[in-house]
Amino acid sequence: MKANDLRSKTPGELKDLLLELHREQFNLRMLKATGQLTKPDQLRTIRRNIARVNTVLTEKSGAV
Repeated sequence: MKANDLRSKTPGELKDLLLELHREQFNLRMLKATGQLTKPDQLRTIRRNIARVNTVLTEKSGAV
């Protein structure tokens, strides 16, 4: 996921994407806790994508 792609989305779409990413992060954390997570790098990727979405949302709100 690239920040330039995120900047073309509306704030509503970004909030929906953020909710989806948080759900995915929760699911990955549960898999990790039960020992079923096969790709541990997915946690880092999801966490960074959440940060990207939050950054773009902040940019769009004008509170820089």
